[in-house]
Amino acid sequence: MAQYRNALPQLPGDLFLTDAGIETDIIFNHGVEIPEFAAHTLLFDPNGRETVANYFRGFLSLAASKGTGFILDSQTWKAHMHWAKDLGVSENDLRKANHASIAFISELRDEFSGNEKPIVLNGLIGPRGDAYAPEQEITAHEAEEYHSKQMGWLAKTDVDMVSAVTFTQSDEAIGVVRAAKTAGLPIVVSFTVETDGNLPNSQSLAEAIQSVDDATDRSAAYFMVNCAHPDHFSHVLNDDVWARRIRGIRCNASRMSHAELDECDVLDDGNPVELGAQYRTIRKQMPWLNVFGGCCGSDLRHVTQIAKALDA
Repeated sequence: MAQYRNALPQLPGDLFLTDAGIETDIIFNHGVEIPEFAAHTLLFDPNGRETVANYFRGFLSLAASKGTGFILDSQTWKAHMHWAKDLGVSENDLRKANHASIAFISELRDEFSGNEKPIVLNGLIGPRGDAYAPEQEITAHEAEEYHSKQMGWLAKTDVDMVSAVTFTQSDEAIGVVRAAKTAGLPIVVSFTVETDGNLPNSQSLAEAIQSVDDATDRSAAYFMVNCAHPDHFSHVLNDDVWARRIRGIRCNASRMSHAELDECDVLDDGNPVELGAQYRTIRKQMPWLNVFGGCCGSDLRHVTQIAKALDA
């Protein structure tokens, strides 16, 4: 049974941590292959499952030591129909993968039931297409229809909320928010931006957030920015109404552009201490932010430094 679906504990403003770049960490730092960058595939192999469990145990232990809440993500970012052919699986396989992933993180929450602050089960939803270079524009109607399938699968689990992460189009975000509302699931939208702080289609972050709110009657619980380095977007943040709808950030460790990262065969893990300092600067600028973690290239070292910097 969902514990927090009707009242997300991060909304009042207490500090919550997330994990980091699970795929890049497991592939580059642990030497484990992830087929098609789809982390849910690891759950059906005992060694892969334990690798993922140990990955999250580190972050859950960090949250316990720092006395923060934790947003515990499912491995369902690519567990939807767009990737079925690439993964060689059926719709039923993907449905089972969504259910198995939520059951998996629910077990992890039980394992850390002694944590002082809440652990929120979060179902990840990825975009319909490449998060770095979207192949086509998707209308809000198309997106609502498409994402409703995965949303329906997740609604039947113990998940507390869902997050549409690395989204690159405001119309697709509108559709996924509408699908979540129909399914009765709280949703967070996290946009990916390029090195200029704009979405890949050149739409500004402000315009994207405003268009989603206008089209959905502010149905999203809040917004985030992920899969971009602080240098890429911190200059567009301010104290306007749209910016106050942002509650969290999950940054890349690297300053590389998405195009450069896509071509890179070695991990650029940046500087964890510097990244933590940049988070502290952004939070001073936007003190209402309260959800913090990492994305591509980051790992437990980075989120540990982020937690230390925010604590300081």
